[in-house]
Amino acid sequence: MNAPRTRVQRRPVHGVLLLDKPLGWSSNDALQKVKWLLRAEKAGHTGTLDPLASGVLPLCFGAATKFSQLQLEAPKTYEAIALLGVTTTTADAEGEVIEQREVTADMLTPERIAAVRQQFTGPIRQVPPMHSALKKDGKALYEYARAGIEVERPARDVTILALAIEPIQTEAGQPALRLIVQCSKGTYIRTLGEDIGHALGCGAHLTFLRRIDTGGISVDRCVTLADLEAMDEDERMQQVQPVQTLLAQHTSVTLDSDNAGRFLSGLRRRGQWPDADAVAVFGDAPRALLGVGHIKAGELVPDRLLSPIEIQQILESSPRAERGTLETTL
Repeated sequence: MNAPRTRVQRRPVHGVLLLDKPLGWSSNDALQKVKWLLRAEKAGHTGTLDPLASGVLPLCFGAATKFSQLQLEAPKTYEAIALLGVTTTTADAEGEVIEQREVTADMLTPERIAAVRQQFTGPIRQVPPMHSALKKDGKALYEYARAGIEVERPARDVTILALAIEPIQTEAGQPALRLIVQCSKGTYIRTLGEDIGHALGCGAHLTFLRRIDTGGISVDRCVTLADLEAMDEDERMQQVQPVQTLLAQHTSVTLDSDNAGRFLSGLRRRGQWPDADAVAVFGDAPRALLGVGHIKAGELVPDRLLSPIEIQQILESSPRAERGTLETTL
């Protein structure tokens, strides 16, 4: 007879954990594992990272889930290795080999690399791969691909903000390219590697993919899942960053207690502020994130607000909480 499962006692957790997602894990599997480790009530991630890719995956808990879309929209930076001369069904090492071609020296001259780099920098169009999570008639494309069905996919506009291409050799002596790609959301790095190989005349597929930055959050700020599992509960909670970690690119505005309360009620406030599309709004007594908004013609307009209970829970979990002034702010 199986022993009864221990029920996890969930608790409110508010903030962002910067995870270095391991290879082989889906974004949701990694999220659920960390949610269990933290015993968190509410969690969400900031956009999927392919199981065959590792790297930066900000995980949002509690109030931070209200701002997860900001990271979904943010530019991403990837490091990738593209093996030249071999194309596969999936544009990565998991697929079956379709074609093998010789890689000649003239394909990899500095001039040729520079021309290809220029070709794939800036606005480009990509046809999404069949092995992707995009939906067609309610089904993911990879479901069609697994059934041997290819469906038409319209090309999509994406932007390659910066691209570095370095010819290298693998440990086995095979010609390859190291790519550093900063790109807009929706860019498929597998497709980019495949298209670059095609432009060089030899084909390519990815053998390595790592996200090293998303929206200014770099991988060196992240914790691995293995390290997180080895920590005790207090150490894990210390890895949870404040909600405003997601708002580093926002203009900061601080309101006094009277205006903070009105702003939290959804009322617009007036002040001597320059126009700004993205504003993180704080109360001053105590110092607490209230939400985000925008400023137009000196008017601060609420866009997304934390609830009073979320603010109180955040303050109570902070060792520096000024609980004596909590009521006046809320």
